[in-house]
Amino acid sequence: ALLCSALSSFAGNKKMADEAELQRYLKDNNVEGLLKEIVVKLCLEKPSNVLEYIKDFVQEKQRESKEDDDEEEDLAPRAPRGSRRGAVSASVMTQDEALDYEKKVVPKDAATMMALQKAVTGNMLFSHLEEDELTDVLDAMFLVGQKPGEIIIQQGDEGDNFYIVEEGVCEIFIAKDSGEAEKVSEVTNGGSFGELALIYGTPRAATVKAKTDCKLWAIDRDTYRRILMGSTIRKRKKYEGFLEQVELLQSLDKYERLAVADALEPAEFKDGEVVLKQGDKGDDFYIILEGKAVVTQTNDKGETGQVAELGPAQYFGEIALLTNDTRKATVTASGALRTVKLDRERFERVLGPCADILRRDMGNYKKFEGNVSK
Repeated sequence: ALLCSALSSFAGNKKMADEAELQRYLKDNNVEGLLKEIVVKLCLEKPSNVLEYIKDFVQEKQRESKEDDDEEEDLAPRAPRGSRRGAVSASVMTQDEALDYEKKVVPKDAATMMALQKAVTGNMLFSHLEEDELTDVLDAMFLVGQKPGEIIIQQGDEGDNFYIVEEGVCEIFIAKDSGEAEKVSEVTNGGSFGELALIYGTPRAATVKAKTDCKLWAIDRDTYRRILMGSTIRKRKKYEGFLEQVELLQSLDKYERLAVADALEPAEFKDGEVVLKQGDKGDDFYIILEGKAVVTQTNDKGETGQVAELGPAQYFGEIALLTNDTRKATVTASGALRTVKLDRERFERVLGPCADILRRDMGNYKKFEGNVSK
């Protein structure tokens, strides 16, 4: 996670127990989910005044929370009022420019790709990317060589690149008010630094020097943003029209449906594959894109029978998430099945406006009572 990695980077003597406590705090308060929304909106909107934009975003969140005190999670925010397109330290990128981005591929062997992927695991700016998006980012990383004593980034300078250390040791220094630089930690093989540069050009919070010969992999802000923005736009275009056909989501406005589109993850299943099983803990909500799924249920007598067949634009899995109970039925793919899903946190966040409809419709599900002939 971004916050904990930053804390551990600049306070290397922090105890693991403290870091675990911070991780729990961030998870319990959905800090990373909130930051992810802010990051994506910043990349898409490119406001000229970042702090003002974030302030409006938070105020909008607070207004929505007050409007519906019964919801445990804030509703997906609309674009903050008064936001202005523009940029201070990064060029404005149009949708066409993002979609026309030509993929960059810097040759790397399989071992290097695996090492890079491992290095970004858990980093908020990479953890939300789908597999093909992450591959595009890693493909675009370029090699940087540094000699002992050379400065890689300078505190106070505008950020440009994010770095992953493949070989070598880098030292991190932070200048005190007196101007004297104090070494706070080191970054070695597999470590990384400079991720905030991928969002916007904030001044560097520390100086990083090469302690030994270093082999680094880097990606610049413009490339990262083009990949991220282009992917987000394509994903929205892909799902926006489809989501309008989902009866449950027809009550949502455009911005709320876009929030759902941004949060969806693809999930595919083979013929006969069990998507969810009666009695299991439920953590995901599914909407069918293509194919069919059979819903079966086992009654108190141990008899199993079919209660429904689902097709495109229909959904399942919401009951366990609404009631915090186990799955009430088994859903199995009937032929090749393509779905999109929301995990529990995203379900509660982006489908908050639909909660009443979902609870109302829960009573419409059929139950398997048993074989009539018996």
